[in-house]
Amino acid sequence: MAVIAARGGADNARDGCYRVLNTGNRVGEAMLFHVCSYTGASGNGEGITLARLDPESGRLEALGSVAGPSPSWLAFAPDGRHAYAVNEIDEFEGVAQGACTAYRVDRDSGALTALNTVGSGGTVPCHASVHPGGRHLLVANYGDGRLAVLPIAEDGSLGVATDIQAPAGPVGADRAEAGPPGSFAISGHDGSHAHVIETAGRFVLSTDLGQDRVYVWTLDEGALRPASFFPTASAGAGPRHLAFHPNGRILYTTYEEASQLAVHDWDPATGRATLKQQLGSLPPGFAGSSFASALAVSRDGRFLYSGNRLHNSIAIFAIEPAGTLRWLDAEWTRGDYPNHVALDPTGQFLFACNRRSDNVTLFRVDAESGRLAFTGRYLPIGSPNMVAFLP
Repeated sequence: MAVIAARGGADNARDGCYRVLNTGNRVGEAMLFHVCSYTGASGNGEGITLARLDPESGRLEALGSVAGPSPSWLAFAPDGRHAYAVNEIDEFEGVAQGACTAYRVDRDSGALTALNTVGSGGTVPCHASVHPGGRHLLVANYGDGRLAVLPIAEDGSLGVATDIQAPAGPVGADRAEAGPPGSFAISGHDGSHAHVIETAGRFVLSTDLGQDRVYVWTLDEGALRPASFFPTASAGAGPRHLAFHPNGRILYTTYEEASQLAVHDWDPATGRATLKQQLGSLPPGFAGSSFASALAVSRDGRFLYSGNRLHNSIAIFAIEPAGTLRWLDAEWTRGDYPNHVALDPTGQFLFACNRRSDNVTLFRVDAESGRLAFTGRYLPIGSPNMVAFLP
């Protein structure tokens, strides 16, 4: 059983040292977060690092870490008392599959205690989310494109997959037809590659980078049932991450290989998406190769941020009243290869996980203009892939 605890010991954490951090992350109060990293042959990380941010000074501090094989994504249960990491590996217990690890969360200290580990139902799992009912973990396996549903027991531990889906469909073009001039961005169009799986109301959405599709499902008694799918806006674009407008009726998708964003009208009653805009995630006039990564939408629905790997920037867009995007600027990440960008729960800060430069960088967000200002703060973490905040 593995435990991650704040420096100073578990007793100190519970007796007041970090109790102020369990406050719902209100403006002006210190907050806890976790950073997932690639380990071993895949990277320089130690596993999952617990850290804290002082919002007044912008100071970042690593408090400790829990080991694990390439825990590249962490998803919290709705009540914040359990968390689930995908272990982005090729083999688990002698079977060609990755793994998922369940943790109990100490709400006062942020400590993670490992409960159990099970197979992910596919190879190289890269993303997971907890269904709002809290009874199922949804897993996207990038290696073979399989989607798995893992039951969550009363104590928060995971069971073996109750359903595994392998969406069938043709693969997309090797190169993105709508990519920047001179782009040599080529990644996963050799087969099905599931990248993200998220819940939207009564539907579940998953991106398949290899098939150039976004799939729509329903979850029925622990099984995914196909509802529909829609293709990318251009051939070979490679859908990666999803984000919704706070109104729940606008869907944003980032296309990894085309370095583009797509805006869809989303019908929460039918699960239908209608394309309304497609635009680049790089500065106007850019030529060359880059890979778009993650999306973050401000809580007030006024701004959208998109990571650009190789270009090493965060694109900033204004969100118009109809949900369409308008280019504002791009901010240098102060690192290399931002696999993930995320806004903290208060919306004051944006984090960039720079995988190749082994650091997480911090930016203050101007609430009126949406612009980013680098705080000068770096958190040195080997091969960081994503940052997750206690709900």
